Amino acid sequence: VYPAAPFQLWEECTDTDITLYWKHRNKGIKLFCQTEVLQPDGKVELHNSSDTHLHYASITLGGLQPYAEYTARVHCAAAKHFWRWSEWSEAQTIRTKEATPSGKLDIWREITPVLGGRNVTLFWKQAPSFRANGRSISYEVTWEKVEGGSKPESISFSSVYNSTRISIDNHSYRFSIMAKNNVNYSLPSVLIIPRATGNSRSIGSELKEEQVNGTDDGIFISWEPRHIYDSYIIDWCNFPMLQPCDLQWKRFGPNTSSALINSAAFVPGVRYNFHIYGSVANRASLLEKKTGYLKELPPLLDPVVEKVELTFNAVTLSWDSYPTNESQSGFVRGYHVYVSPIQEDCSLKGSKKHVLPDASVLCKYTIENPEEKRYTVKHLLSNTKYKLVVKAYTGGGETPIVNFIYIDTPFSSNMLYLLVLLVIVPSLVAAICRWKMKWVKECCCPVIPSPNKSKVLSFKEFKIGSEEVLKISDCIPDMLAVDSNAEAQNI
Repeated sequence: VYPAAPFQLWEECTDTDITLYWKHRNKGIKLFCQTEVLQPDGKVELHNSSDTHLHYASITLGGLQPYAEYTARVHCAAAKHFWRWSEWSEAQTIRTKEATPSGKLDIWREITPVLGGRNVTLFWKQAPSFRANGRSISYEVTWEKVEGGSKPESISFSSVYNSTRISIDNHSYRFSIMAKNNVNYSLPSVLIIPRATGNSRSIGSELKEEQVNGTDDGIFISWEPRHIYDSYIIDWCNFPMLQPCDLQWKRFGPNTSSALINSAAFVPGVRYNFHIYGSVANRASLLEKKTGYLKELPPLLDPVVEKVELTFNAVTLSWDSYPTNESQSGFVRGYHVYVSPIQEDCSLKGSKKHVLPDASVLCKYTIENPEEKRYTVKHLLSNTKYKLVVKAYTGGGETPIVNFIYIDTPFSSNMLYLLVLLVIVPSLVAAICRWKMKWVKECCCPVIPSPNKSKVLSFKEFKIGSEEVLKISDCIPDMLAVDSNAEAQNI
């Protein structure tokens, strides 16, 4: 024999307690009962109790969440002679009463300078520790000048809103936001916007953006901790190219100096900018800037060569308007210039070989500065056709080589001079010699040399009879020698 199932469950509750009652068909047997409670987070708890009343029993469950649903059911057994539990009673779903919202809202801002003041876009969200504790909730934003005792202004929003834009002047302002349900307000979350200064823009622009790397799980951010701050905030846009960009932020404790930022909106090939702020006494200061990709992809577009300057042995390429900013799908690390003669492989001095999928070989030059957008390829052959292409590369590589530009190097003037010297001049001389062959032969190679035909030996003729003789007066000797030979004397 075992007890029948409890029946007719009812309850009395507050915001944190539930007293559950049930009836049983008690025939004078003392019962031991067990209550099963399903929590809002899905966990199940068991609570034991003893039956002390003849017609009904009860149990009080404490430490519950306000305005939360709990599901309970009961079964019982004989306290002295336990054999088996009764069947479970019907389940009873109970909601605790409303209470004041617990915790604070997480608040952040975006400041845009305008003529005569600033536009402050205020954002808020429910922090993990915040609970609405009520059926309906609204938000109330209040702002006032920090100095001067101005009258506070406020505006209320329904639960569907999570931001508002407020125009202020250049004074320091105190913003606060509270959540409200049917019971009361939550504690206020406070943010102080400091006074605008003339160099407020330049302070932020002086900070250099540091490149950060993405992983499979997110983008890793680290910063230099400063002991003066009680918390750190990182903000970024989920959709940097859109307006609004869906600003997001995360808060970290004072002992944190790194974080892995992830979002379901992060996609490869999009550059995300992160700002790191230090906060003390509800005042935030920009400390560092970071920029990075979840994953870098090859560039979307190749550089367009806008200017080609040719000489007989070199070509200079320029692509001045190529962008290297956030419009790219990766950080542009530099450029590759590929060149090769048409119909043959390349082996230019100072280059590296690059083999294409079709096994053809190109000469490859690397420019490691992304801002250098001009390059000269030297050691080319004159009067030769070449194909060239310029590619930008990122951490994700570069796009395949498909389209080339084609050039013809001009004929070298030095080659023309050499041709004139080695071919044209000798040919001209040979032609003249052939034309005046008889004259040349007689001048250079006569059959019988004639002194009269020599300019060196030319003299005025003096004849004695039929003989031509040389008069001494026709020659001016350097030295005169008299031979003592008798024959010479006779002559």
